[in-house]
Amino acid sequence: MRTRFPVVLAIGAFVLSACSTGSDAVSTDPLLADHGLDGLTAQQIVEELEASTEQRPLRLGASVSEDELLLDDGTTEMALPLPEDEFYLSVAPFVTQTHDCFYHSLSGCQGELVGEEVAVTITDASGDVLVDEEMTTHTNGFVGFWLPREITGTIEVSREGYAGSVPFSTTDGSPTCITTLQLDPAAAR
Repeated sequence: MRTRFPVVLAIGAFVLSACSTGSDAVSTDPLLADHGLDGLTAQQIVEELEASTEQRPLRLGASVSEDELLLDDGTTEMALPLPEDEFYLSVAPFVTQTHDCFYHSLSGCQGELVGEEVAVTITDASGDVLVDEEMTTHTNGFVGFWLPREITGTIEVSREGYAGSVPFSTTDGSPTCITTLQLDPAAAR
């Protein structure tokens, strides 16, 4: 009887953790508590880290894949599921300097335009406007959006006489990081 008790506890812990894997589940993990993120959903953590005013790289490693938020503090790693019906896409418009990126690193990616006012329009392939906003790029030079999954379309950004656009996709295997949107004065005419 004594050897069965740890097995029952382990199975119970597995069942409980399996029941709370939804993207709206609130985490109470020590890793998150150590970084002031305890009690937040995966979506809220993404938004909090994206908007962080701390210089990159952040103390907590964090990247967004198409379906998970991956966290790493150097000793502990964890993955939190993202919403099944939404896709996080982060965009760093640039004029002269960019970097290659596929899965957005919330803790390490640094875009050129920091604290800049930009006008963003995101349109799906059928012409429906999903986003039409004036925004300010974060300390990391990015602006992020939760978009419907399984769509394609175009992202257009303009700022002070400069403009640019790129296609995007939120299908399986799509990047969560767009660093190819160059703003050009000729495109603004």
